[in-house]
Amino acid sequence: GQRFRLFGIDAPESKQLCSDAAGKPYRCGQVAANALSDLIGRQTVTCEKKDIDRYKRIVAVCSVGGQDVGAYLVAEGLALAYVHYSSAYVPAETVARSGGLGLWAGKFDMPWNWRKAH
Repeated sequence: GQRFRLFGIDAPESKQLCSDAAGKPYRCGQVAANALSDLIGRQTVTCEKKDIDRYKRIVAVCSVGGQDVGAYLVAEGLALAYVHYSSAYVPAETVARSGGLGLWAGKFDMPWNWRKAH
């Protein structure tokens, strides 16, 4: 029942629109949230607290079934390595980008830029 902010990644916002490879808009944040929900299912999530953010949320590295949730989202192109805070997920982002996975298949605003604009 506890909510966490995932350490070292940034995912699109739920209302954020991105474009797929054909240029068709889609709710990329919603796609990322659904993928996370599908990954977790009814499994237990284990989180290791790293910090508390300015909104007093727990920032943590979380895993399910031995899989690092942040690494999964970044490797699938559903989130970005948030290098302002950590470089841990840069290799996963490089793989996703070179493979044209998820966000990298089309066009999108970086989540941090989208939030500033909206």
